[in-house]
Amino acid sequence: MSELMSSGALSLASLVVSLVLLLVGLVLWFFVNRASSRTGEQIALLESMLIQQKKQTVLLRRLCEANEPEQGDEPVQTASQPAAEPAQEEDDFIRIVAER
Repeated sequence: MSELMSSGALSLASLVVSLVLLLVGLVLWFFVNRASSRTGEQIALLESMLIQQKKQTVLLRRLCEANEPEQGDEPVQTASQPAAEPAQEEDDFIRIVAER
């Protein structure tokens, strides 16, 4: 009789262990699936940001080319007007370019 009891308890224990492993597997699958979908959303957002940055770069280049003085349009310097410093021109360009 004890052999039947131990056999039944063993099958019950293996059934419980199987159910626990199934439950743990489902919980792990849930979190992996959730992380994967969030990663996909983040990649989509980053790709859209990249496209917008490229468009902004093109517009910025057009704006800079439109505001660029031509060779014949350079102002004549007089004694009362000091020459523009190159450092100031570099600072102006840095203000235009967006920081990353």
